[in-house]
Amino acid sequence: MSFAAFLKTLWFLLMLFIVLYVGMNNLQVIDFNFPIAGTTAKNPIHAQAALIFFGVFAIGMLAGMVLHTGGGKKKSSSKD
Repeated sequence: MSFAAFLKTLWFLLMLFIVLYVGMNNLQVIDFNFPIAGTTAKNPIHAQAALIFFGVFAIGMLAGMVLHTGGGKKKSSSKD
């Protein structure tokens, strides 16, 4: 296993710990407004803060994964 892979795994585990820690300490119910999306402008999402935080985190991780992997497109390599 390369050192870079180890660092990426350590970083990912740290982010998961932060999600767990926030979830354990934010059990109150909040209203989540995201007017740009349009659906929450009139009816905000009424849920626990930890669930909303995890949802935003998960969407960000998935978006980052798609952008990092190129959305499934294969890169062509040119050899001289």
